[in-house]
Amino acid sequence: MTETPSGDGAPVGPRDSTQVPRYAGQANFAHLPHLDEVGEADIAVVGIPFDTGVSFRPGARFGPTHVRDSSRLLRPYNPAQGVSPFGVQQVADAGDIVANPFDLDEALEQISAGASELLKRAGRVVTIGGDHTIAYPLLKTMYEKHGPVAVLHADAHLDTWDSYFGAPVTHGTPFRRASEAGFIDLTASAHLGIRGPLYGEHDLEEDERLGFEVTTTEFVEEHGVPAAVKRLRDRVGDRPVYVSIDIDVLDPAHAPGTGTPDAGGLTTREMLRIIRSLTDLNIVGADVVEVSPPYDHAQLTGIAAAHVVYELISAMAPRGS
Repeated sequence: MTETPSGDGAPVGPRDSTQVPRYAGQANFAHLPHLDEVGEADIAVVGIPFDTGVSFRPGARFGPTHVRDSSRLLRPYNPAQGVSPFGVQQVADAGDIVANPFDLDEALEQISAGASELLKRAGRVVTIGGDHTIAYPLLKTMYEKHGPVAVLHADAHLDTWDSYFGAPVTHGTPFRRASEAGFIDLTASAHLGIRGPLYGEHDLEEDERLGFEVTTTEFVEEHGVPAAVKRLRDRVGDRPVYVSIDIDVLDPAHAPGTGTPDAGGLTTREMLRIIRSLTDLNIVGADVVEVSPPYDHAQLTGIAAAHVVYELISAMAPRGS
C-alpha cells in the first residue's frame, strides 16, 4: 500500500518496498501514489502513449508503461543529489493523457489540453512519451503559463527540420514549429548530444536561426562533462527552462530501445551527471521520450529512462536555504 500522510501536511510517499515486493501491484512510476489519491501535487508524472509522428521504428506508444515498469527498483532517497525527492515535495503519477492515434491534429490538441488541465492540479509536469512530436503541444502549454521558455533539448538529432512527407508536425520537427510559434526563448535554448549525419550544412544554419546553440557529443568527449555543463548553464541562464530528453541521446549500447538510434552517444552516467548539475535552474517542466520497448533488451532503455525521470524530479526538488 501507499504510505499515508503523517497528518502534518507531509507528502504522501511511494509504497514501502520493504513491505510489498517491488514486482507486485500496480506499476505507478516509482510506486508513487496516483494523483487522484492526493488531489494535488507539486509534480505530476504523466504518460503520453503516442507514436503517430515517428519516421522510422514505431513502438514509443508503449513507452510510458515500459518506463513505469522499469522504475520499480527506484528508492526514495537520492544520494547523488542529497535529497529525498518524494519527501520534500508531493509527487504523484497522473496516469496517461489519451491522444488519438489516427488524427494527428486532434492528438496535438488533446495533449495540449490535457497538460493544461493537469497543471491546474500540479505545479509542474514531467511527461513520459511517446515520440518527440509531443514536445510541440507541451511547449504550447508551457508558453501559455510562462511565456517563451528556454529549451534544454538532449537528443541525437536536431528535431528542427521543416517537414516529413509534407507533414509539418512530426517527431523531427517539434522545435522548429515551437520556435516559429514563439513558444521558446531564441536567446537561451540549447541542444545537447547532437551527432551523426545531417541532410546538409544548412541544417545547422537553420537550427541556429531557430534559436539553438549546439553542444555535440564530440564536444563532451573532447572537453569533458564539466565544460558541457558550463556551456549549457551559460546558455539558459536564469530563464524558465523546459528540459526535453530524447532517450536516443544515449549511445545505443545504453539505450537500444528507441526508434532512431545513432552511434556515438552519451553514456547513461554522463547524462545523469549533467541532469544533476541543473538543480538550481528554474525547471518548469520536462519530458523523456522515444522509448520503444519492442527494441529494448533486458529493460536497458526503460531503466535508463526511469533514472533520467528520477533525476529530473530530484533536480526540481526544493533545497534548504
